[in-house]
Amino acid sequence: MTASVAVYRNIYTEERFKQTYGKEDRAPGSLLLGKRLAQKCRCSRRAFLHLLSERVPIFSWLPRYRLRKWLLGDTIAGLTVGILHIPQGMAFALLTSVAPIFGLYTSFFPVVLYMLFGTGRHVSTGTFAVVSLMTGSVVQQLVPAPLQLNASSPEAAALEAQRIGVASAVALLSGIMMLCMFVLRLGFLSTYLSEPIVKAFTSAAAFHVTVSQLQSMLGLRLTRHTGNFALFRTLASVMENLPQTNMAELLISLVCLAILVPVKEVNTRYRKRLRTPIPVEILTVIIATGVAYALSLDSTCDVQIVGHIPAGFPSPQMPALHTFPDIAGDTVAITFVSYAVSVSLAMIYADKHAYSIHPNQELLAHGISNTVSSLFTCFPSSATLATTNILESSGGFTQLSGLFTSLVVLVVLLLIGPLFYFLPKMVWVVTWLSVVVLNVDLGLAIGVIFSMMTVIGRTQSARCSVLGQASNTEIYRPMQNHSKCSEVAGVKILTYNGPIYYGNRSFFKEEVSRLLGLTPERIRSLEKTRKALEKRQRDTTVSTVERGVANASFSSDNELLKSAEKEVQALLMDCSSVIFVDVAGARLLIQMCIDCQKVGVCIYLANCNERVLKILTSSGLMNYMNPQHIFITVHDAVVYIQHLKEKTPDTTTVWV
Repeated sequence: MTASVAVYRNIYTEERFKQTYGKEDRAPGSLLLGKRLAQKCRCSRRAFLHLLSERVPIFSWLPRYRLRKWLLGDTIAGLTVGILHIPQGMAFALLTSVAPIFGLYTSFFPVVLYMLFGTGRHVSTGTFAVVSLMTGSVVQQLVPAPLQLNASSPEAAALEAQRIGVASAVALLSGIMMLCMFVLRLGFLSTYLSEPIVKAFTSAAAFHVTVSQLQSMLGLRLTRHTGNFALFRTLASVMENLPQTNMAELLISLVCLAILVPVKEVNTRYRKRLRTPIPVEILTVIIATGVAYALSLDSTCDVQIVGHIPAGFPSPQMPALHTFPDIAGDTVAITFVSYAVSVSLAMIYADKHAYSIHPNQELLAHGISNTVSSLFTCFPSSATLATTNILESSGGFTQLSGLFTSLVVLVVLLLIGPLFYFLPKMVWVVTWLSVVVLNVDLGLAIGVIFSMMTVIGRTQSARCSVLGQASNTEIYRPMQNHSKCSEVAGVKILTYNGPIYYGNRSFFKEEVSRLLGLTPERIRSLEKTRKALEKRQRDTTVSTVERGVANASFSSDNELLKSAEKEVQALLMDCSSVIFVDVAGARLLIQMCIDCQKVGVCIYLANCNERVLKILTSSGLMNYMNPQHIFITVHDAVVYIQHLKEKTPDTTTVWV
């Protein structure tokens, strides 16, 4: 059963609608600016508390914390992740080309700071393999280590101080960059980090990490390669030195892998049945340390061990600030990578658990984490894939789990750290695949650029369609998909499903010209003929017959105008799908107005959003078209055009 509804109302232009339903006229610009500044400078107690809860989110979620429901889950998840942070932090410190103790520091300070300032409830921060690998490349370039160096010598201590100074400088500069991005509100950049990019990048970087650790697994003392194609140079170097493999270290690596891989598979497969994952990483570390100590593998088999791990907190010290000019370029890439991974992970788990994160606040949180942590000999940190996944799967609910994570690391720093003296230098193996040819930072850049190019490609391939009217309704649909809709006589209604900006203005112009049949040559021809007709109509009020024969030139010119297929008196642009217009797009519309006026066609606009209309107005479009020709809906414009045609029949119709 169908029902018809009749709607009776006035025809509304944009101007008339604003007069009827819009706000009152605003104050002059200078007065309005003064009021805004006064409001910004005024700070009530309520506004201060709101700002505090917004910039330090712990003041927002902690008062609403559900103690009975969430505390157990946060405790178990935090302790589980804290145990995992210990071997991971020390292993990724080796990737950063610094001593393992600095990995423990980086697993403590950023965790506490993110708990205070972060918005991701299931995000675990600390050392991340990709960021550590990139930072290690910078450290290796500025402070290369000789292959033969006594670990207990003063030269080795000085070299280690220089290395952590550079790594901390990278963290400090990265934190400053993030804080600047926060001030500039560049959190929207996260919209260009599609899920395929993040997954491809993180899985790709894993192979770089694996290859970089082949020499440690084989017990080889090789120079670390950096830059593009470093992966192939590393593989070639490993293959050349295979005969020097330390069989004891290879055996330790294989045994550790034989334990780690199956147990991690069990953790993954039975994650729903296990209350907490089996802490195989820390168990492996403890067992390997005990075996190395009992058998004195460092002296009998020349196995590389971690060495001295000091107990206690580090003393605050300034990073190597003089290296800023040398590390600036690499730090930009490290900053972008760490933010990309961090905000993407936060978004993934926020969507899964139905809450929201704030990308701009994430910039502040990670910026503060890196800036403050760098003063305590930490290298760059970010959210980490493995620990974030374990934190969520272990039943974590809020950022409070970070408190228990940091407590575990704190106990290791104050009490247990020195016991890992005999830990062999093997690395916890992460995921597979890689950006094989290029470095990870350049690989991510290419991925992001490619993703942006696809977005640009979609905006450039947006189609311009002709709308037809469903009979006896105010519904207009593209005619290529609705064959029973028909065009309104004398009106060409076009819709464009995309923005009109500098990147696609040529495509938009070609589409409109194709649908209207108005090429530059045809415009010039029609303009010339139209002017000639107008001149002759002014000079002649009746048909002119010369020597008994009608004026052939006048007749042929008139036939030229009537030789086209359709009569277009008005061009109506439905702007409902035009999300934005830049200055270049506005200038194109101005040129379209000029071209249409040359052939006697009026331009009308409908369904413009306020931002588009504001840009068009400020760009001077109203100097070339009647402001009364901008309507609320397509049907308002069509009714107006038809009414105008009936009221004042056009005697100089132009056929195009």
